Amino acid sequence: MTDSTPPPDSLWQLKPWWCQPWSIVLTGIAMPAAVWLLTHRLWLVTPVFLFVMVWWFLFLYLVPKQYREDLLSKKS
Repeated sequence: MTDSTPPPDSLWQLKPWWCQPWSIVLTGIAMPAAVWLLTHRLWLVTPVFLFVMVWWFLFLYLVPKQYREDLLSKKS
């Protein structure tokens, strides 16, 4: 992208297919499910679940929000 080309309105237009919201959500569901199916131990699933919640908050909420705010500040 050159300086004359405006950046996309959505962060997700810059990301590859494996880093889209649907793939982040599916992976986040699959990870604790796989741990549960393999171990049936809640004490192993809980930290995985908590990690996924932090991961989702960061990559599905904070990063896109920051991208939008940065884009708006550059437009004004």
